[in-house]
Amino acid sequence: MEEVIIIGSGPAGLTAAIYAARARLNPLVIAGNEPGGQVTLTNEIENFPGFPDGISGMEMYGLFQRQAERFGARIEPDIVEAVDLKVRPFVVKTTSSVYETKSLIIATGSAPRRLNVPGEKEFTGRGVSYCATCDGFFFQDQHVAVIGGGDSALDEGLFLTRFASRVTIIHRRDQLRASKILQERAFKNRKVEFIWDTVVEEILGEEAVKGLRLRNVKTGQTSQLDVSGVFVFIGHVPNTSLFEGQLELDANGYIVTDRYTRTSLPGVFACGDVQDPRYRQAITAAGTGAMAAIEAERYLAELSAEAPAATG
Repeated sequence: MEEVIIIGSGPAGLTAAIYAARARLNPLVIAGNEPGGQVTLTNEIENFPGFPDGISGMEMYGLFQRQAERFGARIEPDIVEAVDLKVRPFVVKTTSSVYETKSLIIATGSAPRRLNVPGEKEFTGRGVSYCATCDGFFFQDQHVAVIGGGDSALDEGLFLTRFASRVTIIHRRDQLRASKILQERAFKNRKVEFIWDTVVEEILGEEAVKGLRLRNVKTGQTSQLDVSGVFVFIGHVPNTSLFEGQLELDANGYIVTDRYTRTSLPGVFACGDVQDPRYRQAITAAGTGAMAAIEAERYLAELSAEAPAATG
């Protein structure tokens, strides 16, 4: 019987593990199929407090893990295949084991939608990015492309104009889906240009991104665009399939929590990108991870107080 199981090992999950371990809850962290989460995709993180010279995503993950293990967190390189939240204790089934737990912290994160074109996977972290806030600085005075037409694409594209000499927004339609105010700002910005009715067919490069092969969806005509970076903002997909029908999810599939990271089910907490479609930053994920662990500790304390005293 576990006191608390944490699903996910990104900044949210490992921060929750640090706090839970320090509270002597002996937490079990199930790392998942992408240990470290999205942070490991970033070559250098320069906006996380405490690292004035920057740190790679993989290094940060290693430090988080070491700190959690220092206080006694157990981190298993396993994958959760199913959970049953309709029974008490909760049941968590992984590829190798079945666990029972009194409380559960969900930190499964979200995944950016991929273009699923040749070159995308190969150049992720080497010119392909899903976070302008994380990686925009590395494209000083360079030409970059932004893929998408919604709020995220325009918001992040405008952010990139602080660094890039030129930002080309590529959209598969002839009209944007973004809010009017963002559209107005983008159209007025002299660094921003648009390519309409176009999709990316391939990301080109050798050691790093060198360009894109494009196709006009109306004419079928192909072309090549020389860029140093590709920022993909065609949406995020929260990793919540395990919890469908068991927890309240919003219209986009994110776990609904209150301000204290509590889900619709007592004893189940959620933190990080799996419940945050707005910020998606390592620092905010870590903050909610701390909150979730504190709330789990309080929940377990109340559970213990309500338990009937043993009779002899």
